[in-house]
Formats: sequence, structure tokens, C-alpha cells
Amino acid sequence: MTQQMLTKIVLATRPTGRPRPDNFRLEQAVLPDVPQGGLLLRTLYLSLDPYMRGRMDDRPSYVPPIAIDAVMGGETVSEVIASDRADYSVGDIVLAPSGWSSHAAWVGDSLRKLDPSIAPITTGLGVLGMPGFTAYAGLNIIGKPKPGETLVVAAASGPVGSLVGQLAHQAGLRTVGIAGGLEKCRYLIDELGFDAAIDHRNDNLRGQLASACPKGIDIYFENVGGAVWQAVRPLLNRFARVPVCGLIAQYNGGGPADDVSHTMRAILTKSLTVRGFINYEFAADHYADFLTSVSKAIADGKIRYREDIVEGLAAAPEAFIGMLDGKNFGKLLVKVS
Repeated sequence: MTQQMLTKIVLATRPTGRPRPDNFRLEQAVLPDVPQGGLLLRTLYLSLDPYMRGRMDDRPSYVPPIAIDAVMGGETVSEVIASDRADYSVGDIVLAPSGWSSHAAWVGDSLRKLDPSIAPITTGLGVLGMPGFTAYAGLNIIGKPKPGETLVVAAASGPVGSLVGQLAHQAGLRTVGIAGGLEKCRYLIDELGFDAAIDHRNDNLRGQLASACPKGIDIYFENVGGAVWQAVRPLLNRFARVPVCGLIAQYNGGGPADDVSHTMRAILTKSLTVRGFINYEFAADHYADFLTSVSKAIADGKIRYREDIVEGLAAAPEAFIGMLDGKNFGKLLVKVS
């Protein structure tokens, strides 16, 4: 009898600076049996997210690094194909942190069932998943938006920034998005309702940002760092709030290793008060409200989202590398099966 196989992508070597394709390795393995008291999952979609770059390095952070030869970590939307649990049936669709693999044997409770009748299952990895909750929690709990204030968000066309801007706009704030390229900037204004959009590739980023924020900046939602942070900082008003959820500009180690870079990394990884945060810190008290309110807003057409889907697990490394360079447009997903 021919053995069934799974496909997985493991961390082959640790990158220095920008990841390369040879930092990853595609492997096959025998498909495991359903574990006692567990599930066997088939991956439908894999989420690619910037935080994964940090886990490729062997350095202290809020989660352990990925070990060499271990499966790359990440969230998936998966289908239950075998179950030894009374609370899960074959055919259930679940959100699972099962990584860059076509299948996974799963024992544990860190799963969430998805209801395809409420929203497309891909939203569990984007606007109704970790990126969406990051936006919701960072804006409402740390940003504490007030009507009439000015909010600026970088990487504004991405899954976090796009929801931050829409929620802030609906709360009565002036919303200014920073993105890479004319197409993304037009999308922010024409599709998402931002009041202004600025191309971070523009030579006069500081001047354009100052013109877009004549009353200064009350909330800056930080997920980039680097030159964007340097342009924002002088415009921050007294008592401005700065939720920090990411530092894309520093993930590949290409920026200057100065005090500002080290400070911003510490703010994020140690959740210092500027205020760095990791989304799951607020999940117990706020995740249910997030799902209810944002799901309704999507159904009512008040929240829009965009997904960038690539085909096949083998395409994940190149897509991931491109994401770190800003090549994706919307939430980046891999259609695995």
C-alpha cells in the first residue's frame, strides 16, 4: 500500500539580512496517523506575516526562534480530515498555528472553529484574525481615539493598517495613511475612505506628512519604524499615543543599528510604554467584541479588505521575501490545498 505523504517547508539556515530562498527547504514526510485525543488537519490556506522574519533569527523575543530543520511557524485555515475528539468532526474548518505544511497532526486546545456562513474562511487569517485584532486592540485600547483627532498609520494598505484607518475614520478622526506606491495610495482614499495618503517612497516624505497633518499627530500606529518613524516623530502632539505592533523596516537588519532602532525594537518585544504590544495580550477581554463588531461592519459594507493569494506551498518562500520588500497588496495568503 502506498504511503500518503505531506509536504512541508523547514528553516534550512538562518538569514543574514534579507532572507534568501536557500534559507528554506521543501521536504516530504509520511502523513502521520491521527494522534490519540487529537486531530489530523489538511491545510487550506497559510498566512504569511512580517513577524515570521524575527522568528528566523536566534535572538530573544516574545516567542522562541524557529529551530533549524523545524517547520516554519504560522497560522493556517485547515480542514479536519480525521478526529479522535468528540468536539471536532471531519469537515470542520479551524484556525490553527500549524505552520508551513500541507498537513499536521494536532493535539491541544489552541484552535478556533470558523463558520464559513459568516465570512469567507480566509478572513480568519486577516481582517477577522490576528491582523484584524491587532488593529482593533491597538487602536481602541492603546490609541483611545477621540473625534477630531489626527491618526497616521504606516503600511496603511496592509491588513493591519487598512483596518486601523477605517475604524479611525468611522470614529470621527482625520486619517492619514502611508503606503508604498501610487496604486496603494489611491486605494486608501478611493476604496477605504482615508482623508490623505502619502507615498513613503517620495523624496519629501516629511514635508508631505506635515502638510497632511496641519494640527499635528495624536495617534501614530507604528508597524514600520525606520525613516517613517523619523518623519512622524517631530509631528507628534503632546499626549500623543503610539501603539507599536511591528517594525518591518528593521526586520531584515538593513537599517542603521543606532539607539533609535534598538529602542523601538525593545518597545515592541518587551511591550514597553510608548506602548509596544502583542495582540494576544488583549484577547481574553476584547476578542469576542472585536469579532462581533468587525464581522457586522463587513456584512454591512462598512469595512473593506483586500487579500493577495499565491498558489501552492512551494511559492511561500518567494512570496514571504517579497512581502518584506512591500510587494504584496493586501493580506498575503498561500492557497495550499
